[in-house]
Amino acid sequence: MASVDDEETERLTRKASGLTIRQLARRGMSRWELEQLLTKREIAPEVFGPELDRLAAMGVIDDASLAASLAFTQHSRKGLGRSAIELDLKRRHIAPELIEEALADIADEDEVERATELAVKRIGQLSSYDDETARRRLHAFLARKGYDSTVVRQAMDAAFATRGRRGGVRFQ
Repeated sequence: MASVDDEETERLTRKASGLTIRQLARRGMSRWELEQLLTKREIAPEVFGPELDRLAAMGVIDDASLAASLAFTQHSRKGLGRSAIELDLKRRHIAPELIEEALADIADEDEVERATELAVKRIGQLSSYDDETARRRLHAFLARKGYDSTVVRQAMDAAFATRGRRGGVRFQ
Protein backbone atom coordinates (compact mmCIF):
# COMPACT_ATOMS: atom_id res chain seq x y z
CA MET A 1 0.00 0.00 0.00
CA ALA A 2 1.32 3.45 -0.96
CA SER A 3 2.05 5.86 1.82
CA VAL A 4 0.37 9.24 2.15
CA ASP A 5 3.65 10.98 1.19
CA ASP A 6 3.92 8.93 -2.04
CA GLU A 7 0.33 9.78 -2.96
CA GLU A 8 0.91 13.48 -2.25
CA THR A 9 4.13 13.50 -4.30
CA GLU A 10 2.35 11.77 -7.18
CA ARG A 11 -0.52 14.28 -7.00
CA LEU A 12 1.91 17.21 -7.02
CA THR A 13 3.84 15.68 -9.91
CA ARG A 14 0.61 15.39 -11.94
CA LYS A 15 -0.26 18.96 -11.00
CA ALA A 16 3.21 20.19 -12.08
CA SER A 17 2.98 18.25 -15.33
CA GLY A 18 -0.50 19.55 -16.16
CA LEU A 19 0.42 23.12 -15.32
CA THR A 20 3.60 22.91 -17.40
CA ILE A 21 1.81 21.46 -20.44
CA ARG A 22 -0.95 24.08 -20.25
CA GLN A 23 1.58 26.91 -20.06
CA LEU A 24 3.61 25.53 -22.96
CA ALA A 25 0.42 25.19 -25.03
CA ARG A 26 -0.27 28.91 -24.49
CA ARG A 27 3.22 30.16 -25.36
CA GLY A 28 6.80 29.02 -25.48
CA MET A 29 8.53 29.21 -22.14
CA SER A 30 12.09 28.58 -21.08
CA ARG A 31 12.90 26.02 -18.43
CA TRP A 32 13.72 28.83 -16.01
CA GLU A 33 10.31 30.46 -16.57
CA LEU A 34 8.58 27.14 -15.89
CA GLU A 35 10.63 26.67 -12.71
CA GLN A 36 9.60 30.14 -11.55
CA LEU A 37 5.94 29.41 -12.27
CA LEU A 38 5.98 26.09 -10.43
CA THR A 39 7.83 27.61 -7.47
CA LYS A 40 5.24 30.38 -7.31
CA ARG A 41 2.53 27.70 -7.20
CA GLU A 42 4.37 26.26 -4.18
CA ILE A 43 5.46 23.05 -5.84
CA ALA A 44 8.83 21.89 -4.50
CA PRO A 45 11.83 21.62 -6.83
CA GLU A 46 12.23 17.97 -5.76
CA VAL A 47 8.79 17.34 -7.27
CA PHE A 48 8.96 19.39 -10.46
CA GLY A 49 12.66 18.86 -11.25
CA PRO A 50 12.32 15.27 -12.46
CA GLU A 51 9.15 16.18 -14.38
CA LEU A 52 10.89 19.06 -16.19
CA ASP A 53 13.84 16.76 -16.92
CA ARG A 54 11.44 14.20 -18.42
CA LEU A 55 9.75 16.86 -20.59
CA ALA A 56 13.15 18.18 -21.69
CA ALA A 57 14.26 14.67 -22.65
CA MET A 58 11.09 14.34 -24.75
CA GLY A 59 11.85 17.68 -26.44
CA VAL A 60 8.79 19.43 -25.01
CA ILE A 61 11.01 21.90 -23.16
CA ASP A 62 13.79 23.08 -25.50
CA ASP A 63 15.48 26.40 -24.80
CA ALA A 64 17.49 26.24 -28.05
CA SER A 65 14.36 25.89 -30.20
CA LEU A 66 12.59 28.56 -28.16
CA ALA A 67 15.49 30.99 -28.65
CA ALA A 68 15.62 30.38 -32.42
CA SER A 69 11.85 30.70 -32.76
CA LEU A 70 11.67 33.89 -30.70
CA ALA A 71 14.59 35.46 -32.56
CA PHE A 72 12.96 34.74 -35.92
CA THR A 73 9.51 35.92 -34.83
CA GLN A 74 10.69 39.06 -33.10
CA HIS A 75 12.89 40.02 -36.02
CA SER A 76 10.49 39.26 -38.86
CA ARG A 77 7.14 40.18 -37.30
CA LYS A 78 7.96 42.77 -34.67
CA GLY A 79 10.93 44.24 -36.51
CA LEU A 80 13.24 44.03 -33.51
CA GLY A 81 17.01 44.26 -33.86
CA ARG A 82 19.60 41.97 -32.34
CA SER A 83 20.10 43.85 -29.08
CA ALA A 84 16.36 43.96 -28.27
CA ILE A 85 16.02 40.24 -29.04
CA GLU A 86 19.09 39.47 -26.95
CA LEU A 87 17.64 41.39 -23.99
CA ASP A 88 14.36 39.47 -24.21
CA LEU A 89 16.14 36.12 -24.36
CA LYS A 90 18.35 37.08 -21.39
CA ARG A 91 15.23 38.10 -19.48
CA ARG A 92 13.94 34.57 -20.04
CA HIS A 93 17.26 33.20 -18.67
CA ILE A 94 18.20 31.37 -21.84
CA ALA A 95 21.85 30.30 -21.89
CA PRO A 96 24.24 32.79 -23.57
CA GLU A 97 25.50 30.22 -26.09
CA LEU A 98 21.91 29.49 -27.18
CA ILE A 99 21.24 33.22 -27.55
CA GLU A 100 24.38 33.56 -29.66
CA GLU A 101 23.28 30.70 -31.93
CA ALA A 102 19.79 32.15 -32.34
CA LEU A 103 21.12 35.61 -33.21
CA ALA A 104 23.61 34.12 -35.68
CA ASP A 105 20.62 33.11 -37.81
CA ILE A 106 19.88 36.81 -38.42
CA ALA A 107 22.21 37.96 -41.20
CA ASP A 108 23.53 41.52 -41.20
CA GLU A 109 21.82 42.18 -44.53
CA ASP A 110 18.50 40.96 -43.10
CA GLU A 111 18.81 43.33 -40.18
CA VAL A 112 19.58 46.31 -42.42
CA GLU A 113 16.75 45.34 -44.77
CA ARG A 114 14.21 45.04 -41.93
CA ALA A 115 15.33 48.31 -40.32
CA THR A 116 15.06 50.04 -43.72
CA GLU A 117 11.51 48.71 -44.21
CA LEU A 118 10.53 50.07 -40.81
CA ALA A 119 12.25 53.41 -41.45
CA VAL A 120 10.60 53.91 -44.85
CA LYS A 121 7.20 53.11 -43.36
CA ARG A 122 7.82 55.40 -40.37
CA ILE A 123 9.14 58.31 -42.46
CA GLY A 124 5.72 58.60 -44.06
CA GLN A 125 4.23 59.14 -40.61
CA LEU A 126 6.77 61.89 -39.94
CA SER A 127 6.01 63.91 -43.07
CA SER A 128 4.59 66.86 -41.13
CA TYR A 129 7.89 67.34 -39.26
CA ASP A 130 10.98 69.23 -40.41
CA ASP A 131 13.98 67.08 -41.36
CA GLU A 132 15.82 67.54 -38.06
CA THR A 133 12.83 66.53 -35.93
CA ALA A 134 12.01 63.64 -38.27
CA ARG A 135 15.62 62.43 -38.04
CA ARG A 136 15.59 62.57 -34.25
CA ARG A 137 12.29 60.72 -34.00
CA LEU A 138 13.22 58.11 -36.59
CA HIS A 139 16.57 57.50 -34.91
CA ALA A 140 14.89 57.06 -31.51
CA PHE A 141 12.29 54.70 -33.00
CA LEU A 142 14.90 52.44 -34.58
CA ALA A 143 17.13 52.53 -31.49
CA ARG A 144 14.17 51.43 -29.32
CA LYS A 145 13.66 48.55 -31.72
CA GLY A 146 17.18 47.40 -30.86
CA TYR A 147 19.16 48.30 -33.96
CA ASP A 148 22.77 49.43 -33.58
CA SER A 149 23.90 52.85 -34.77
CA THR A 150 25.40 51.61 -38.06
CA VAL A 151 22.15 49.91 -39.06
CA VAL A 152 20.11 52.92 -37.92
CA ARG A 153 22.23 55.26 -40.03
CA GLN A 154 21.89 53.09 -43.16
CA ALA A 155 18.14 52.72 -42.69
CA MET A 156 17.67 56.43 -42.08
CA ASP A 157 19.65 57.34 -45.19
CA ALA A 158 17.50 55.03 -47.28
CA ALA A 159 14.29 56.36 -45.73
CA PHE A 160 15.23 60.01 -46.22
CA ALA A 161 16.14 59.27 -49.84
CA THR A 162 12.48 58.31 -50.36
CA ARG A 163 11.15 61.33 -48.46
CA GLY A 164 11.69 63.76 -51.30
CA ARG A 165 9.90 61.52 -53.82
CA ARG A 166 6.25 61.83 -53.06
CA GLY A 167 3.69 60.28 -55.34
CA GLY A 168 0.44 61.95 -56.19
CA VAL A 169 -0.79 64.71 -58.40
CA ARG A 170 1.25 67.87 -58.84
CA PHE A 171 -0.43 71.10 -59.79
CA GLN A 172 1.53 73.74 -61.65
